[in-house]
Amino acid sequence: MTFNEFKTIIEDKFPEVSAQQMAQFEKMDALYRDWNSKINVVSRKDIDELYRHHVQHSLGIAAYIRTHMPDVYERLRGEGPYSIAVPLKILDLGTGGGFPGIPLAVMFPHAEFTLCDSIGKKITVATEVAKGIGLTNVKTVNARAESLPETFDYIVSRAVTSLENFMPWVKGKYNEGILYLKGGDLTEEISAARLKQEHVDIWPLSNWTEDPFFETKQVIYINLHKKFCK
Repeated sequence: MTFNEFKTIIEDKFPEVSAQQMAQFEKMDALYRDWNSKINVVSRKDIDELYRHHVQHSLGIAAYIRTHMPDVYERLRGEGPYSIAVPLKILDLGTGGGFPGIPLAVMFPHAEFTLCDSIGKKITVATEVAKGIGLTNVKTVNARAESLPETFDYIVSRAVTSLENFMPWVKGKYNEGILYLKGGDLTEEISAARLKQEHVDIWPLSNWTEDPFFETKQVIYINLHKKFCK
């Protein structure tokens, strides 16, 4: 997928994206190619699919929020009455080279993002890419989740581990919910994590895009304060 193909999709799915935000998305290609040549955080064969496999995939979380949580979506973007609201704090745990956190930070300029990974070279890439596209709402941390002293409104992540492993890492670290990108049948994984089905909403990305790449991929929203109607 070229940037122009990605741009066409975003203009259709997120018409509210500004020219400045689109320019930030465009800068990602050269920055990731440059840093990937020094520190391999995206597979060599995958770098040509940066926009489909990484950027658009990350924005699946934005699509879920826009569809199911419109008030939160407006607040994250600082729109309407939310322009003066205190920014929501979001932790991207296991960010790797900056996914899903960097594309989401572009989409949601009124939110404060902390990108966390235990591998230092990956955080180096995330730091430099965020700086290179001019993001001012991102900080990066080379640490394990358990060592972070603060709490966040939401946690996002992209298939960093099983939910059974992930949930203990983030216990006591968030106030609202978790938005997790994962593929496949999640029934056993949700059960192993001791999550009640009523607290988990699974949204296939095929609801958002007909691209076959996303056919088995999903957004999982976990909110222990809310019961979802099944």
